[in-house]
Amino acid sequence: MTLIQQLNRLLEIGLADVTGRTPAELTACTADLPDTPGGVLVVHPALATAHQLAPLLSRSGKPGFVVEDMTDLDQFQPITGVDVPQNPLYLITEPDRGDDMRNWSPDEALPAIRDRGRTPLTIHEGISWLLQNPTILEPNHCFMTIASRKPSDARTPALWISGGTGRDGKENRGAPKVGWCWAGNRHTWLGFASTTQRIDHRPQG
Repeated sequence: MTLIQQLNRLLEIGLADVTGRTPAELTACTADLPDTPGGVLVVHPALATAHQLAPLLSRSGKPGFVVEDMTDLDQFQPITGVDVPQNPLYLITEPDRGDDMRNWSPDEALPAIRDRGRTPLTIHEGISWLLQNPTILEPNHCFMTIASRKPSDARTPALWISGGTGRDGKENRGAPKVGWCWAGNRHTWLGFASTTQRIDHRPQG
């Protein structure tokens, strides 16, 4: 999708209401961004928290949600080596779900991602990708966003599809879910989402 199509998509699903910004103000946030093929428009944490964005996700008519035991999700920050642009809206390029790393642990995946010349996604980048492309989240093909961590905390945020069990509630079965995994554990249905670049302005010249 083009940059304007992605912006319109965010406006249609309620970003203006969530952020308290007008559509004109949000449009102005994209003024310096290039219309990059394959780029995905990302909502910066300063514009909306992950807790605010999660309900804008949708799958099979059900809104997304954050697991009950992750009340501190908004305290997670980019890891060392991941520089997130300060623009309220920015771009990531060539996002990938990292399916070939399913059943790896986050501790194993991070150096491999970097060896490939890529960088892992933050939770905001993962949510933003799904806001534009809901079908990216598939049964047994979901992903972690290991660029977001909390100091002295072994959890890594992840996005998958709720089975409607336990505290998720039966009503959330099939809904997009923001949860977490231990950094040393492996999961057969979770890859490791990454990007090639973060962009916040048009190239000069």
